[in-house]
Amino acid sequence: MRKPIIAGNWKLNKVPHEAVLLVNELKRDLIDVEYADIVVCPPFTALADVADTLTETNIAVGAQNLFWEDSGAFTGEISAPMLKDLGVVYVIIGHSERRQYFNETNETVNKRLRAALKHGLKPIVCVGENLAQRESNKTFDIIKDHCEGSLKGLSAEEMKGVVVAYEPVWAIGTGKTATPDQAQEVHVFIRGLLEKMFNKETAQSVRIQYGGSVTPDNITALMAQPDIDGALVGGASLKSVSFVAIVKGTKK
Repeated sequence: MRKPIIAGNWKLNKVPHEAVLLVNELKRDLIDVEYADIVVCPPFTALADVADTLTETNIAVGAQNLFWEDSGAFTGEISAPMLKDLGVVYVIIGHSERRQYFNETNETVNKRLRAALKHGLKPIVCVGENLAQRESNKTFDIIKDHCEGSLKGLSAEEMKGVVVAYEPVWAIGTGKTATPDQAQEVHVFIRGLLEKMFNKETAQSVRIQYGGSVTPDNITALMAQPDIDGALVGGASLKSVSFVAIVKGTKK
């Protein structure tokens, strides 16, 4: 059975002292949770303080991005070795906002993914369609393109260490949410793609998160779907009460 994974993507929010306050509350309220993997992904400036605060707890630290080179003349970038040195375990790669605002492509996502795996980071690779693509019935075409391009060249063994996050872009920050049935339909499609790209065992082992306006009110219905293995949480991860409720909503 795949263990659920709930990751909070804080995006461009929280200075270090605010971040520490939040994770201290999460530590207190989630100390006994063993039925789900818990990850928080603060901005780069708060990673060190958050990692120190969460040492020897059941909450892992993730970064929101990384560059594909280990070092060099790449002003403003952060490398996998730098993240590892801070105590980072997970890294989000190819988030829809990175694709939309910062020209991420399947090729650059793939390069970042390879860098993460090379250094033992656990990647959360994002795929998903926008509203225009969904309304023109291109959802599965986009998902196929993102999966095949982003995961290109990986071995089945490497793929087992990757988390895939399905982001219906039209449901991020809009208050709209894919229905559990809509989300399940795409998750099944992704798992089928992974079986074709790798093998059945790998496809069944990979955890596929849902990420699109996840809240305490909809997490239980989403998690009831057989192919939804957790959530990549945005706005609701910025307050302890809502993030704690989402984590606890994964318990079956």
